[in-house]
Amino acid sequence: MSDWMTLLEVGGPLAAFGGGAAYTRARHPGVYWSTVGLPLSTARLLGSYGSVMEACGLTVQPSRLRAFAVKATTRREVRPVPPRRGIIRPTSTGLRLRLRLAPGQEPADVAASAERLRHAWGVHAVYVKDVKPGVVELRLVGFDVLRDVRMPRKAGGGHLKVPVALREDATAFVRDYRAVPHQLTLGATLSGKSMYLRHLVTGLARQPVALVGIDCKRGVELAPFAARLSALATDPEQAAELLPVLIKEMEDRYDLIKARQGIAPGTPAEDITSDIWGLPESERPVPVVLFVDEVAELFLVATKKDEERRDEMVTQLIRLAQLGRAAGIYLEVCGQRFGAELGKGATMLRAQLTGRVCHRVNDEASAKMALGDIAPEAVMAACAIAPERPGLAVAGDTSGGWSRIRTPYLSLGDAARICRDLAHLTPELATLEPFRPELAAGPVLTPAPVVRPVPVTD
Repeated sequence: MSDWMTLLEVGGPLAAFGGGAAYTRARHPGVYWSTVGLPLSTARLLGSYGSVMEACGLTVQPSRLRAFAVKATTRREVRPVPPRRGIIRPTSTGLRLRLRLAPGQEPADVAASAERLRHAWGVHAVYVKDVKPGVVELRLVGFDVLRDVRMPRKAGGGHLKVPVALREDATAFVRDYRAVPHQLTLGATLSGKSMYLRHLVTGLARQPVALVGIDCKRGVELAPFAARLSALATDPEQAAELLPVLIKEMEDRYDLIKARQGIAPGTPAEDITSDIWGLPESERPVPVVLFVDEVAELFLVATKKDEERRDEMVTQLIRLAQLGRAAGIYLEVCGQRFGAELGKGATMLRAQLTGRVCHRVNDEASAKMALGDIAPEAVMAACAIAPERPGLAVAGDTSGGWSRIRTPYLSLGDAARICRDLAHLTPELATLEPFRPELAAGPVLTPAPVVRPVPVTD
């Protein structure tokens, strides 16, 4: 009887601890990682580092001097040497450590063993980043950070930089318009594309940037942000009037650059390699970001007259994509599909859009439109996005690099409120004033009658 009592006294708390740990791991993975996962993974890494590196083929034969020293001092067998390990730095989502590669090794050798390192050290994922020649950084992620997105405190924002989503390696995905001036964002209905757009608009609303919108769905996507928009077109007819004004604004900015630098007035804009950032701050025009939602609506035509208007608008968009960066005009093109079937000029416009973000799409062809020409291996990753994870996307650029990202939730009401609160930051551009959206008066709310409590009596 005493043995049974002892077993219950010992086994009961252990079972409760195991159940609590399992619940915490499933419901609160961040808390589980900080309390249980981090110590266990650190112990595994420290205890098995040499053997794991040898099993992954990441060790090299020691130098002759080191081999002679080992034999002379310890008389042990000379074993292969793993990469020199730096200090382990724990984070709220994983671990980070740097490795100094041995002669003859390259970062691709470590990246090829990332999956085996993940299983050996009991973490969710392992990512390899090239820091400098001969040094790589291992980023160990303890749990799926894209399941419940929490942006890092230091997201790396700045002028024309918007931390818009979280990468799968727990770092912030920053939309940098200076580095990637134009971008194409694709996604099916309820894929999270609108959430991505809200974060971009609210992030730029805090900066001295003119926001211009073309939303051919009668403005249902961009109209809530009207308080912070410098111009808004809600149908193809208005877009056909707005785009020439942006072209004229771009040409005026090129004239300003030429006048400042002493370039001949007749010099074509294509031959000017400088930009507005070389101008003094007092003379520098404000940057302009053009959001085009449902770009396919600009390509669809029903009559011959519509076809001529479509060709003109596409030509103007291509000119903005080719020449707008130096003038401080950036494009953010969104849609569900975007390819050659839209008509003349679609492929040429897509080629000018350096950045690509592909949310869940309805077919493989749509993923190929966004990523097939820059990162073919990312197409299958985009096709594997489940409907249960809105906001999950694959982001890449023309350098060939890509990663999975997910946008945190932001309600439309909160985004609209942020834009209303920042309406005083809207730049005044005389050329865009005719297209400034009119702010509709909000509904008049009648105060509810005051209901006084009735005392309870027996």
